[in-house]
This record gives sequence, C-alpha cells and structure tokens, in this order.
Amino acid sequence: MPNHTSWINPMKTYTFPTTDRPVSSVILGLMRIARMSNAEIQQLVGAARDAGINVIDHADIYGGERHLCEARFGEAITLSSAERDQLFIQSKVGIRKGFFDFSSEHILKTVDESLAALKTDYLDLLLLHRPDTLVEPEDVAVAFDKLKASGKVRHFGVSNHTPGQIELLKRSLNVPLVANQVQLSITHAPLFAQGIAANMTGLDQSISRDIGLLDYSRLNDMMLQAWSPFQKAFFDGVFLGDRENFAELNDAIDEIAASYGVTPTGIAVAWITRHPANIQVVLGTTKPSRVIEAAAGSSVPLTRQEWYRLFTAAGHTLP
Repeated sequence: MPNHTSWINPMKTYTFPTTDRPVSSVILGLMRIARMSNAEIQQLVGAARDAGINVIDHADIYGGERHLCEARFGEAITLSSAERDQLFIQSKVGIRKGFFDFSSEHILKTVDESLAALKTDYLDLLLLHRPDTLVEPEDVAVAFDKLKASGKVRHFGVSNHTPGQIELLKRSLNVPLVANQVQLSITHAPLFAQGIAANMTGLDQSISRDIGLLDYSRLNDMMLQAWSPFQKAFFDGVFLGDRENFAELNDAIDEIAASYGVTPTGIAVAWITRHPANIQVVLGTTKPSRVIEAAAGSSVPLTRQEWYRLFTAAGHTLP
C-alpha cells in the first residue's frame, strides 16, 4: 500500500450548476439538532465553517415537528448580511404526516414558514423532498415562478427522484432543476453498482433501481447530493467499525485511511467525492470532530485501484 501521508487535504469544492459559485463537497445536514443547546449548535456550525463547509441542509420536517430544526438553527446562529451571503442554505418541502404534497399552496406556505424559522430572507436551494405521485407539474410551476420572482428561492431541485419524474416536472417548469439528493454510501450504492453490472442476467446488482440516474444527472448538469453516506442500508446502522458484517471493507478502509493520514470517516467521504460526477456528501452528525474528519477526506484522491477495492470489499460485484 503506497504512503500518501504527505497529501494536503483542503476542502474540495464544486461550482454549483448554472452559477459561478463555489460550494463545498461536504454539506452540514442539521436534521438532528432539535435537542441541542444554542452553544452546541454554534460549535457544530463553527467547526463546519472552519473546515471549509459552506452548505447547510434543512427540511421542514426535521426535528419531529414541522420547522423545529430550522427554528433551532435560526435561534442559535445570527448571521450578518455578509455572513449570510457566504452560506448556501437549502431546505426541502413535500412530506406531510401520512402523505406527500407538491401543491403550490403547500409549497408556498412551507417556504414562508421555513424562512421565518431560519430567520433568513431567501433559500439558496429548495428541494422537493420525496416524489408525489399525485404531482401536477403545472401547479408546481406556479409555486416555483412565484418563489423565484419574489427572491425567496434562488435555485430549485428535487430529492429521491428518478429521471422520468424529473423530466415530467421539467416539461412545465420555467426554472431549471439543478440538484437531486439521493441515498448513497459504499455499502448502499445502486447508483454506481447497477451500471457496472449492466445486462448481467441473474445478478441482483444489475437490476436498475433509479433508471440511469447517475448518467442522467451528468448529462443534464444536475448536482447529486448523497444522504446517509455512512449507513449500511436504510437507517440500519453504520458500516464503519462493523466487523461482523463488513470486516473486509473495514480492513481496507483502515489501511487506505492510514496511507492518506485521515480517518475511516474521511475515506468513506472520499469514496463518494472521488467520483467525477461531483457528488456532495450530506453529513448527519452532531459531533464537530466527525465534521472535521469528513471534511478532511473530501479531497483525498483515491486511485482507481483503491476506489474499486472498497467497492468490491463492500460486497459489490465486478463482472
């Protein structure tokens, strides 16, 4: 294993689609701050900012009651106009108790509530949270046009959407969709794995679960954002340190991490940011130390051999 410890790892940044604005490849997700004190939230956000993270992720449903985590952020973090301009704050809309709702009425009402809770005049990005099968794209367009014209939202995107669902929306929208937030980690990687095993009869990995979303996003200049980057699958624990189920993967992560002088957390992040699709990693941690470790891994230049070693150690197949 080569020794890469001389590598200097500043925060890796991307240019946000349709703009010339640099955004960090790591996003601070604040879905778990409801019970944190103001001082703890300030410490968490401060650590992220010091590490070069300038993107903050929210959703109206985070916190157990609507807008609670947004309100906790707004109470704890006071931003001057200049400080607000330095941050890229995004939130999501569309999930309600027991159903999904992309009606213009709900979108407009929710954005106003989010802005009030966050104590800001605008969102840099608004995402439609989960696909609403009852969506009426023309109605979504009404909401987006009003939000854009009023300056309340600067950019628009989706979360957990397929290419077909995005195309259906785009047919009626007058603003571009520039981002899609989806689940992705080394062990939960159908976004990558299906294409690698395409057309392999009898191999579960070859089944398309997102209908070509990776290639679609790259072809259409949509930025992908990876949520649950350390989860084994769907909120069933992290793979880091799980030697009962992922011994080979953790051995590989530890070895590669040591060679670059970063932690296993950093390598889990690097595996995603190494991909040329320029994917952002959404953190869900409340620990400043984990934020710092993740940020340190963002620019680690994993070799192809290292990247594929982690891929196969996680149980994915190379045909």
